[in-house]
Amino acid sequence: MNLERLSRITVEEGKCGGRPCIRGLRMRVKDILELLSARASFEEILQDYPFLEQEDIFAAIEYAALQTDHAVLRT
Repeated sequence: MNLERLSRITVEEGKCGGRPCIRGLRMRVKDILELLSARASFEEILQDYPFLEQEDIFAAIEYAALQTDHAVLRT
């Protein structure tokens, strides 16, 4: 876990419904993940959103990975 990278993820009340965003911008982690799942390359994302940095994309991926790291209990 890279805490410096994860510090790029911010959650602010009243901004994007309190969802995790990149560096206080109105670009949600979800938005980046959806672009990646649609097969957009890092280069395409950075070209379309020039305010983003490559580390922002890595931060979104790492944040999402950490969110899925929980036990699943079956009943």
